Amino acid sequence: MTSRRHAGTDPPMPSVAETIAETLVHQGVSHVFCVPGESYLAVLDALHGVQNRIALITCRHEAAAANMAEAYGKLNGRPGVAMVTRGPGATHASIGVHTAFQDSTPMLLFVGDVGTDMIGREAFQEVDYRRMFGALAKGVFVLDRADRAHEIVASAYALSLSGRPGPVVIALPEDILTEEALPAVATRIEPPQASPDASAIAALANMLDAAERPLLWLGGPGWTADDVAAVQSFAESAKLPVITSWRRKDRFDNAHPNYAGELGLGSNPKLIDRVKSADLVIALGTRLGEVASQGYTVPAVPSPAQSLVHIHPDADTLGRVRRPALAIQSSIRLACAALGELGFAIDGSRWTDWTRAARADYEAWVQPTNVVNGVNMAEVIGHLDDVLGADTIYCNGAGNFAGWLHRFHQHRRIGTQLAPTSGAMGYGVPAGIAAKLLQPEREVVVLAGDGDFLMSGNELITAARYGANVIFIVVDNGQYGTIRMHQARDYPGRQSGTALVNPDFSAFARSFGCHGETIDRTEDFPAALVRARESGVPALITVKTDPREISPGRRLDEAV
Repeated sequence: MTSRRHAGTDPPMPSVAETIAETLVHQGVSHVFCVPGESYLAVLDALHGVQNRIALITCRHEAAAANMAEAYGKLNGRPGVAMVTRGPGATHASIGVHTAFQDSTPMLLFVGDVGTDMIGREAFQEVDYRRMFGALAKGVFVLDRADRAHEIVASAYALSLSGRPGPVVIALPEDILTEEALPAVATRIEPPQASPDASAIAALANMLDAAERPLLWLGGPGWTADDVAAVQSFAESAKLPVITSWRRKDRFDNAHPNYAGELGLGSNPKLIDRVKSADLVIALGTRLGEVASQGYTVPAVPSPAQSLVHIHPDADTLGRVRRPALAIQSSIRLACAALGELGFAIDGSRWTDWTRAARADYEAWVQPTNVVNGVNMAEVIGHLDDVLGADTIYCNGAGNFAGWLHRFHQHRRIGTQLAPTSGAMGYGVPAGIAAKLLQPEREVVVLAGDGDFLMSGNELITAARYGANVIFIVVDNGQYGTIRMHQARDYPGRQSGTALVNPDFSAFARSFGCHGETIDRTEDFPAALVRARESGVPALITVKTDPREISPGRRLDEAV
């Protein structure tokens, strides 16, 4: 699309599509993930005009494009951007929108739409996006005014970042995209930072002074290395045990003597009991959702047994499910800074044994478990920890296979875990590709189950095309493992719908130009990893495991 001029010598006016592209440039967007569609051809053309500033990554499925944008938002802290076409494209992408919503990840989804003259007629592939995404997204905009294009896109971007971050959807009627618009908003959009009230911090200090068994619980989005350092200083000075919410393990150094573990699916029973017996819980950033709080029982709903201090950037989250003893609205950055200063005023000597016991329980929990047959995934994860650097990014989707990674891998730094708290299968492969494209200097490992992998395994060609040399590890046990485990528990001897017939995953990878190989013995993994790292292309290692070894320390009793 070529910019048009008004009569005389007026400067050129951008099209709506060009204003969209320039807004993304001004906000520092480095990648846009898409599946192209004729309904937003003008935007694709505008992105061609800024190709030296924004890389356009073409995916093979809209769910992958949305998941890549979500992973970008997690790593970057600013909205990832996906673009898809109307109808089927938008419905495919909705899974990534749902993950961004539940994970509180900033993200923009642009959806090419029918022309304004067709809206409301059930035109070809027409969907009412306000109704469709009304409960899935933080906000839904329809860009139906060319003269407000610059305002609408900037507003959507700001909304995605503010308060509790989340996904925002912008529908793009195709006839509007070629109309003249005003120039893009050039000011870098920064979210407002709520600051903790001094009286609230003083109240927290008094509660700590009265406590005997306190703990600090971390989670939520938007953390930086500086935030982690400030919280670590607080925990060290106050001698507090620290736990993290499910799939937020990288909010604290797992090797730190104050770290006590993760609360989520398959948590250490001793950790659950410890939280129940705590007399003060300081929850920072986490929503204390269903999975992390063990079905809303730890802390209990609506009135926790413990004194609960809940610190969160979103006022609507505070008190929504539980009645905290103290609610503090604050951004992560300013809350961490305030806690870092507070720690020096706290005498934590009386609960030193409590913190040491919590750490001892954690260290015992992460010792490798044994298996009777097949590859021991605990040892595989341990080898990855031994060989790969602390800056390695680990990605996964959903399934019992993830339990091995979450239990045995020790996250040392922020930004090393990409995993959906939404529990979405198919997330790990696109997330790993996005991570490698965004930060190519870092190693990226994707752990996927066989069922999980084939929900997005076609994106191996995207990795190969763009040189995203991720290491994919596919755990092949021939079943939907999580459902199989629950089936064996609730309906023993009646396996139904959970068995899988799988392809040769390694040959599948090689067909895309990737490195691929298969192992069925634990001792063969180290050499396979060396070959994968040295291959110079995306690499996939298929790990054959016994279907009875269903999760760490747990084996199915019945035949499979």
